[in-house]
Amino acid sequence: MINQCFEVGLKSLSLITLTGFIVGIVFTKQSRPSLETFGAVSWLPSLIGIAIVRALGPLVTALICAGKVGSSISAELGSMKVTEQIEAMEVSAINPFKYLVVTRVLATTITIPILALYCSFIGLLGSYYNVHSEESTSLVIFYKNAFSNISFLDIFSSLAKSIVYGFTIGIIGCYKGYHATQGTRGVGKATNQAVVLAMFLIFFEEVIIVQIVNWIRYF
Repeated sequence: MINQCFEVGLKSLSLITLTGFIVGIVFTKQSRPSLETFGAVSWLPSLIGIAIVRALGPLVTALICAGKVGSSISAELGSMKVTEQIEAMEVSAINPFKYLVVTRVLATTITIPILALYCSFIGLLGSYYNVHSEESTSLVIFYKNAFSNISFLDIFSSLAKSIVYGFTIGIIGCYKGYHATQGTRGVGKATNQAVVLAMFLIFFEEVIIVQIVNWIRYF
């Protein structure tokens, strides 16, 4: 499981860093003109903080991992299935479900929430870079303003979403790979289906969790 956490987490770090930083810069650049129209540029750090922590951080991380990690898991297990390595493990009295599936699902469930928090932090850093270049705001003041309207419920919901996303990516990738057929062609098909289905379920879960969190927020 530790090896899988390394594969899922550490090897995705550079991609998450680059994407999160760019998302922070672009979202800040797009939001600034609208706020300038209403004379509310001072609310920019707070707006970016809410958007990234509540939605963009977990969602961007999950979509990247669905494409990178989900496809990798599905292709790896699919290759093992069509070359009968899984059957060989069963003959050797090794439980392939525990050894191959459980470790990967646990790894994605544990590491993707950590990556999502990291992505949110890097996204805010990218936003600060843009704000600082325009207004020379200090890092401490920016983060203080960014977190001024973020509640415990926002952070908790962000972590909860990331855990659900991680479990979804792991279980879909393992299921599609574990049931791959028709040789190498089936492996490619299973990998494609794993990525598409994982992304679809991530958006579907996003809608449901947002509705639940909003119901709790205004209850």
